[in-house]
Amino acid sequence: MKIDAIGLHEKDNVATALRDIPAGEEALVGLLDTTLKVLIHEAIPYGHKFAVKGIVKGDEIFKYGEVIGRATSDIPLGTHAHIQNIESLRCRGDWEKKG
Repeated sequence: MKIDAIGLHEKDNVATALRDIPAGEEALVGLLDTTLKVLIHEAIPYGHKFAVKGIVKGDEIFKYGEVIGRATSDIPLGTHAHIQNIESLRCRGDWEKKG
């Protein structure tokens, strides 16, 4: 079975598109030894992420089992997860301890 996107860890709440996926299409997501079907609600460019679970504002974003950021707004299942709704948690000088 050919997959359209990939996730590598059971914690992953986003998957990476292996091709451009148009809105309205059902994407097959390879996740470990299972395949999920996710209805895509907006076009997902090749290499970009989309939610494979509903993500609530403030939730950590997991890709390949690692936290890559935090949701700045809700990210419904099958929608684009990118800089418009994820903030990085790395190299944040504004979060350094003071004092």
